[in-house]
Amino acid sequence: MNRTWKNRGIVFTLALLFVTVEGFAQGNNNPPPKSPEVHGDQRVTFRIQAPNADSVKLSSSDIPGSMFSRHMAKNKEGVWELTSDVLAPGAYRYRFEVNGISVIDPRNTSFSESNENIWSLVTVPGNPMMDTRDVPHGAVAEVTYHSESLDRFRRMHVYTPPGYESGEGQYPVFYLLHGAYDSDDAWSTVGRAGFILDNLIAEGKAKPMIVVMPDGHTGPFGYGDELPMDEFIQDFKNDIKPYVESHYRVKANRENRAMAGLSMGGAHTLGIAIPNLDEYAYIGVFSSGVFGLVNNDGSVVEASETAYVKQNSEVLSNDDLKEGLELFWFATGKEDFLLDITRATVTMFEDYDFDVVYEETEGAHTWLVWRDYLIEFTPKLFK
Repeated sequence: MNRTWKNRGIVFTLALLFVTVEGFAQGNNNPPPKSPEVHGDQRVTFRIQAPNADSVKLSSSDIPGSMFSRHMAKNKEGVWELTSDVLAPGAYRYRFEVNGISVIDPRNTSFSESNENIWSLVTVPGNPMMDTRDVPHGAVAEVTYHSESLDRFRRMHVYTPPGYESGEGQYPVFYLLHGAYDSDDAWSTVGRAGFILDNLIAEGKAKPMIVVMPDGHTGPFGYGDELPMDEFIQDFKNDIKPYVESHYRVKANRENRAMAGLSMGGAHTLGIAIPNLDEYAYIGVFSSGVFGLVNNDGSVVEASETAYVKQNSEVLSNDDLKEGLELFWFATGKEDFLLDITRATVTMFEDYDFDVVYEETEGAHTWLVWRDYLIEFTPKLFK
């Protein structure tokens, strides 16, 4: 059993012990509460049975207003409850803080991993591109591979389109990278990537493709840490990409290869695809950019002085390589704290005569925008 499943089991067991044993100790014979309960008006009610708790809060990185926790109310049966405001369709991660202890929802078997953490997961229907629909479905597999670069076993998630298992043809490949506080599980759970691809393919809006979602972290990462760039880039080039091309029926050429990522994954994308521009025809950067371009005070650094430009000067000045770049797509929310970095990055690439497509949308640094970016970006691939 790997550490992920051990941690998952420990957290779940602690949650069950905490909320149910206290209930039994008080002789509570009421049926367990339903949680989460998704209402027809797109509100969600969260409940947890903890009769002896003094304080219970709902915490979420995705639900508006819950970033720093919201207090829940206790009824006479010892069940704590909170109903959200109307939520946009999509997936939301959450957990409870019971007397200051973070626990997942013991009444909910849906979950999503982030960076060395786990969340309960609830999905609010209403967007035909994200919903689970009666269309042909592909498969998302957890794939274990050995990284020679890191000398250990690693995991990635791989989406294969409907019909892949029973067919013989080759497919284009799309490498989809996650952010700093996520894991390789995130795009296929809270990101709804598999269902988004199913729906886009079913409607003829996207070509069938293989989507590879690797683990961008090569070790522990926390607030204030530097992004783990170099080790992951080596793992990707030396292990992930060769593994995919030797184990899956992919079209291993530039015109059939794409890469995109959000936040840290966007920085990884620029650190992999631009230095190897002859290998990628489609590049997407969601809520990200070249981090060295903007100082902490918001001032923009001269591009030629950045380590990124110095390392990639030959590629940036190579007009022949730019000819084969079919799409260079950026998108960031107007309330995103990385907006200035995105703008500076787009300007830098335009100054080097790249044909950049840039969109500023409503929203902040959240899955509420990244799922929409995936829905918009994917149909542009492999045309």
